[in-house]
Amino acid sequence: MKMNGFAFTETDWSSIPAEAHPGDVGEALWRTLTFGDIRVRRVDYSVGYEADHWCRKGHILFVLEGELVTTLDDGRTVITHAGNSYQVSDDAEAHRSSAPRGAKLLIVD
Repeated sequence: MKMNGFAFTETDWSSIPAEAHPGDVGEALWRTLTFGDIRVRRVDYSVGYEADHWCRKGHILFVLEGELVTTLDDGRTVITHAGNSYQVSDDAEAHRSSAPRGAKLLIVD
């Protein structure tokens, strides 16, 4: 990842409008900023959220609050708790998210 073309920027996430993305169950609220080719999102998953798709996009994901349950296409399930993160590259393991108790995330891709 190469980061260039933007100055030091502080983000007040509460000032970024939320965009609702419905899941199979619940919804994800995205607050998104883009810096060149880098997308930074503050995402809130509602209690019981289940994604409506399998994702093949690479991410660096940090769980701010709650816990994230990630199912991989090989059958593994990974639970990422608050304060922990996961990383996956583009076109690596397809993954699908859920948040039985809700979660707040910071995602860079």
